[in-house]
Amino acid sequence: MSVRTFAVLSVVVGCLLASLASAQTAVVDDVALRNGGAADGEWLTVGLNLAETRYSPLKQINTENVGRLGLAWSYELGSSGGGQLATPLLWNGTLYAMTNWSIVFAVDARTGKERWRWDPEVNQTAVRPKVCCGVVNRGLALYKNIVIAPIIDGRLEALDAETGKVLWETRVAFPQDGYTLTMAPRIAKGKVIIGASGGEYAVRGFFDAYDAMTGRLVWRFYTVPGDPKKPFENPALKRAAATWSGDWWKQGGGATVWDGMAYDPDLDLIYVGTGNGAPWPGPIRSPGEKKDNLYVCSILAVRPDTGELVWYFQPVPGDSWDFDSVQQLTLANLVINGQPRKVIMQASKNGFFYVLDRVTGAFISGQPYARVTWAKGLDPATGRPTVNPEAEYGREAVELFPNQVGAHASSTMSFNPNTGLVYFTATIDGGSNYAVNPDFTYQPGKHNEGLARGTIATRPKPPAIGPPVLDGQRTVLLAWDPVTQTERWRAPVGGARFGGTLTTAENLVFQVAPDGRLLAYNAENGKKLLEIQLETKTGMGPPITYLIDGKQYVALMGGTGQVAASTPTGRGATPATGSIAAVPSPSLFTFVLDGNGRKPK
Repeated sequence: MSVRTFAVLSVVVGCLLASLASAQTAVVDDVALRNGGAADGEWLTVGLNLAETRYSPLKQINTENVGRLGLAWSYELGSSGGGQLATPLLWNGTLYAMTNWSIVFAVDARTGKERWRWDPEVNQTAVRPKVCCGVVNRGLALYKNIVIAPIIDGRLEALDAETGKVLWETRVAFPQDGYTLTMAPRIAKGKVIIGASGGEYAVRGFFDAYDAMTGRLVWRFYTVPGDPKKPFENPALKRAAATWSGDWWKQGGGATVWDGMAYDPDLDLIYVGTGNGAPWPGPIRSPGEKKDNLYVCSILAVRPDTGELVWYFQPVPGDSWDFDSVQQLTLANLVINGQPRKVIMQASKNGFFYVLDRVTGAFISGQPYARVTWAKGLDPATGRPTVNPEAEYGREAVELFPNQVGAHASSTMSFNPNTGLVYFTATIDGGSNYAVNPDFTYQPGKHNEGLARGTIATRPKPPAIGPPVLDGQRTVLLAWDPVTQTERWRAPVGGARFGGTLTTAENLVFQVAPDGRLLAYNAENGKKLLEIQLETKTGMGPPITYLIDGKQYVALMGGTGQVAASTPTGRGATPATGSIAAVPSPSLFTFVLDGNGRKPK
């Protein structure tokens, strides 16, 4: 074979491989979702795959060339009200995303040209006072040419992916009852799984399953028991009622579902994290003997066909500190003590990193990754916390760690099976004062935290456990080994909320920092390889990566715009020419190797 012939064949094979790598998923069905995160380069569900690893096998951008990333294009979102927490989705050459006030849009993933935009026309004046907590959303779901959109006012909409036309609408909850929709739906066996936020309104938590093609309610799982004088909705709630006291149901109970979910199709289990107890202080919520108050601050495993509870694990029994367990849930297969284990992992708001057996819910391990004073540690057999007696607060205020935002909250995390590490941002040193409001009276439709705000801590701080704080660092990016439960490396920028991480097969970790920076690190050692400062320095969303026409892109949304409700400003695609500082915020930004836009300063 001549050199010329070999060269021609190499070009042809290269083009074929690029074409295959850019092949489009014909339809987003259960098989496509199960294979999510494959080398086709699409991003079909919020966590990239059903295991929610946010690990991409794409290899075009690597540790050698990541510093050449430049702006490809940006799209002005044209809405205001809060930060960008949503994860964009990529299918069939189109980026689908959601911005504030539940406005859904679709843009060409190559150019940013708008294909369609749909505004649910939320009554902002009426809904804003009922929103818990923040005018935000976490994204969409795709299924069989349908975009599933949760609307902050409690509606669930199905839109035609090609046109944005409404196909069906159903009602999940009402804002006048204290509920709003801020989470990204998930799909399991043709069902849309979604919960509602509203814990500070002391509502009764739940999550639902809807038929993805019709919007018909299939089942509802309440996360706390209702009035024990009435029939319980399922046996799990009857068992839970024994862990409550007083007339808890008159104040709701809490345990709302507004973020963490994952699905294992092999085990046929949906994993759901639940929120804090409400009102916050346990003695107000459930007076008398301190009990666990199931299923607040828990991780639940249920059957997608029926909503039947298979197992639960409760990181914070009888929660009094707003330590939700709704942070991202990630599935992985690890070798622990020489044995292969199917695990579920969570960097909890309460400051501990948990590894559980996802088949049975059994506790495997847990260690603090941040400064913790509310607990002395975890029982090595059960994972149950040993609560510091000083953390049981009354009218006299005490400062406890982590703070009420949490050590890790809504920022996304990622797991790289090659390095074996989990990457997440955290506030590792931050406390809040806790004291019971002596004048608290439950008021339906109002905030019902039960705390005395603005109090000065006078009680001594409980002793702390957790890693040392170095050089005054409070917010960091952590690379965590879930097998040894140890920190591998850290970078000095992070925070519990906003932004997040993704990781790739080319040994990269991408981080969007809450202050508006896009960063990239070597996944093994934490060496910083890229830093781009965006003009949008607040309200940052998590990053994704995708491949189209043989080019790998990194995309993210950011910016808050005006916080007060107002008429949306103009929006549209802005080519990557000139300074990014000229692009109004909030915006969707995309980056590509050797992008011809000038990098942000």
